[in-house]
Amino acid sequence: MRMSRAKRIYMDHAGGKPVDPRVLEAMLPYTKSFYGNPSSVHSFGQEARQAIEEARTKVVELINAERKESIIFTSGATESNNMAIKGVAYRNKDRGTHIITSSIEHMSVLNPCKFLMTNGFKVTFLPVDQYGFVNLRSLEKELTSETILVSIMYANGEIGTIQPIKKISQIVHGKNAYLHVDAAAANGQVPIDVNDDGIDLLTISSNDMYGPKGVGALYIRKGTRLKPSIHGGGQERGLRSGTENLPGIVGFGTAAKIAKKEMPTESERLKKLRDKLIKGLLDVIPHSFLNGHPTKRLPNNAAVRYSFIEGESILLDLDMKGVAASSGSACTAKTLEPSHVLRAIGLKHEEAHGSLLFTLGKQNTEEEVNYVIRIMPDIVKRLRKMSPLTPKELKE
Repeated sequence: MRMSRAKRIYMDHAGGKPVDPRVLEAMLPYTKSFYGNPSSVHSFGQEARQAIEEARTKVVELINAERKESIIFTSGATESNNMAIKGVAYRNKDRGTHIITSSIEHMSVLNPCKFLMTNGFKVTFLPVDQYGFVNLRSLEKELTSETILVSIMYANGEIGTIQPIKKISQIVHGKNAYLHVDAAAANGQVPIDVNDDGIDLLTISSNDMYGPKGVGALYIRKGTRLKPSIHGGGQERGLRSGTENLPGIVGFGTAAKIAKKEMPTESERLKKLRDKLIKGLLDVIPHSFLNGHPTKRLPNNAAVRYSFIEGESILLDLDMKGVAASSGSACTAKTLEPSHVLRAIGLKHEEAHGSLLFTLGKQNTEEEVNYVIRIMPDIVKRLRKMSPLTPKELKE
């Protein structure tokens, strides 16, 4: 079937997902009719408080947390990561000043760690292998009695690789350190069980599972010591003061409930589309490669790279044909520097620049995947003809 020229195809769900209509419907009464402050004692306030606690319960059920009090609502994954890393560091400085993270973490993990380095803390950035897996031997070797926190992401949004979190937690807890996991790229796509995985702090966000932007949460296991990040009226157990984002939190809770129910079937559907897209993009175009692990990857992630041309050029051609994709993390897309993730898995500068990221979502269909597979060979061929890096035989 020929794709309509007017139709636009969105395959940049790692950059942002649309709000599920059911989530929006749940939020609307809390933008119009329920406007009480959740901290107020009157009935208007208590209606708002009840809605927040119901949303908290839904988030608890999504990640199998042990109690409602373990969930702190935030403004998103960046705040949750900052709260976890700085909060543990400053609260536990008497125990040690060493933190371990990996070289492929999101900037909202790397930059708080670098900030702490200017404030007397030592940070170790673990290497990863060609697929993006953390080197477990290096982790074991770097852990000392001074290590208070290890922060490793659940899955990488740029290359899709899912880390062996349960093995990592066993190593970390063997040295009596806390384990923080940034699961922003993974939540809503793969089952996360904080108890079975042995996670002490977990970052999740609403937008990554079709909820509203500007809402996130930090799971904190009972007994984990944190210093508050925002001081004020004492909301969210005194760890994150400020009037709660009521409509956003209600939407977050609804998104969590939908994700828990629909994840098994939707993830299987996305895996089939992902595998078809990857195969179609690599089979017919010479000098093309997959970034990340072939199977231990997020269900919606198809990260590829093409030799001799730049991913940005492919993106522009795709956009002219109605397809939105990405060259990597939306949070670092404005810089001309190659992705730190792609460099960390061993890609050369020019290989990293030839990378392209398709992230699928609920509305993507097999017809759309077929369309992308059909148009890509001509795009790559045309750009290679223009590139001075392309060997002569590929230009013919």
